[in-house]
Order: sequence, then C-alpha cells, then structure tokens
Amino acid sequence: MKDSLIAHINKFVSLDEAEADKVCASVNLTTLKKKQLILEPGEICRANYFVSKGCIRLYFINRNGQEQITQFGIENWWITDYWSWETSQPSNYYIQAIEDSELISINKKTYEELLLQLPKVERYFRIILQKTHAATMRRLEYFRDQTDEERYHHFITLFPGFVQRIPQYMLASYLGFTPQFLSKIRGKKE
Repeated sequence: MKDSLIAHINKFVSLDEAEADKVCASVNLTTLKKKQLILEPGEICRANYFVSKGCIRLYFINRNGQEQITQFGIENWWITDYWSWETSQPSNYYIQAIEDSELISINKKTYEELLLQLPKVERYFRIILQKTHAATMRRLEYFRDQTDEERYHHFITLFPGFVQRIPQYMLASYLGFTPQFLSKIRGKKE
C-alpha cells in the first residue's frame, strides 16, 4: 500500500531509497469499511489521509439538515479537514468511506518533522496543496459561472469513471443541487 504513496510522490519529486524509507516509516495504514467514519464534528482532525484504494468523502450537515459534500478523495488523492488539522480546533466535518478503502495517514507532528528533514517532501506537499487550492478556486468559478446543468456535464466529462462509483445523491450534493434535479438532468438526452 505504501508503494502507491511513494509512486505518487515520485511523480512530482524524485525520492532516493533512503528518503522513500523515511516517508514509509512516517506513515500509518488504515483500512475502512464502506460507510465507516474517520472524523466526526466536534473531533479534532489528527491526520491527513492519502487514498491508496477506495473512495472517501468530506461533508457537513447544512442548516437545512442536509448533507453537503465539499470534497471527494479517490486513489492518489489526499483528504483531510485542513482547518482542523492545522489549528487543532474541533472539526465541523465528517470524513467517511464511500467504498471499502485503504488509506495512508500521517499525523501533524510527524508531517512537520518530515517536512523539515526532507525538503523534497515539503516541495511535494506544496505542489499538492497548490493543485488543491487551484481546483477549489476553479470549482467556485463553476458555481458562479455555470448553470447546474453545465456544471453536471463538465464534471461527468472530467471524471466519467468516478461518476459511476458514487451514489447519485452524493454527486448532486457535491454539485450543489437536489437528487431530483440530477434525475431530471440525466433524463434529458446527453
């Protein structure tokens, strides 16, 4: 399982064997069953999770009592509540497995030590965070500039395989509309 993390890191920076061993010694393996939670509101998020296998979601319950998904994590993606992880304040989010999943986790203290010891790993995480931030900004643009239908078609074009893996109500939540509206969009000829 750790091989997938090292392979992902090596897409952005080249670790030598000693550096790869150091990374592997710094992380933990976690296996989750479908629907299992690893974070609930009120808890402090203690780790950042690399999805080696499976699918995870980050969500909160909105003021209307409905789930609002803000992020998915699939193979080779990182997922955490960055605010809680960074500030050690209680989270407002849930992190839950959508499928049986295998995660590689790193806690905050070990992460900080690793960044100081291995500048290549610090560069890797900087690149990942920049990409995450850019994707978040792009998503906000889509919410601002695209209709619901355009947003749906854009998403399924970018991630066709992913759409098949998640329940439609979760896709609707992530895209910001109701499952009924999603059914209506899908009922039209594409």
